[in-house]
Amino acid sequence: MKKKKLNCKTGLKKNIIKKDVFDREVALCKKLAKKNKGKCGWGKCNDCGVIPLLYKLHKGKLLEKPADLTRIRKNIFK
Repeated sequence: MKKKKLNCKTGLKKNIIKKDVFDREVALCKKLAKKNKGKCGWGKCNDCGVIPLLYKLHKGKLLEKPADLTRIRKNIFK
């Protein structure tokens, strides 16, 4: 049996993490961003990969285009 090549869309599906986990983690990002002026122990919020990863795991969507990443981060950190 030939193995499927691994890529960003391999196994991509919704609700890998539940909505309450997604909401809690996004809320934590917002809280830390506000408290620490746009950064936390993981780096600067505008460059962070946590939000795209959370979206991928909960919504089943890849955020790879710079415009999409900027829009989502603005919505979260406004």
